[in-house]
Amino acid sequence: MAILDILVYPDPRLREVAQPVEQVDDDIRYLADDMLETMYDAKGIGLAATQVGVNQRVVVMDLVDEGEPEPLVLINPEILSREGAAMGQEGCLSIPGFYEDVERAERIRFRALDRDGEPFEQEAEGLMAVCVQHEIDHLDGKLFVDYLSELKRKRIRRKLEKLVRQGRVGASGQKGRA
Repeated sequence: MAILDILVYPDPRLREVAQPVEQVDDDIRYLADDMLETMYDAKGIGLAATQVGVNQRVVVMDLVDEGEPEPLVLINPEILSREGAAMGQEGCLSIPGFYEDVERAERIRFRALDRDGEPFEQEAEGLMAVCVQHEIDHLDGKLFVDYLSELKRKRIRRKLEKLVRQGRVGASGQKGRA
């Protein structure tokens, strides 16, 4: 397994729409394993393949602290339904150090393929619902800052560009890494 570089906003590759996975094979499983290792190293709870420069519809999440028994691998995930709305603080490994309130659906139903290519559907609420919506947004080229005012988005962009220039946030999005 390997730790991959996490792209930092405003890297234009974060705006690419990921392509569906045609076949779940060992390459996709290795990618998921590398993404999990990268996510753990960055102390995150979710990561989309587009955040590591891979244009595939693959997401990993670990919400074990929220009652999920094991990390999730979602391949070609899609939201089937949304209910309610709630505001909550979100952060992002591609936008390190920034947290803002974002409105998301309180409950969702989604489907995906698991790491073995088996289809499943699941309902989610709370943090899991937020995380699934956030990561699917990444696969669609959308970031949580897109839900913010233009002024806040520009402020965050300028600060991150400055941190990258100063070497305080590297290409991997993690402090102290180039």
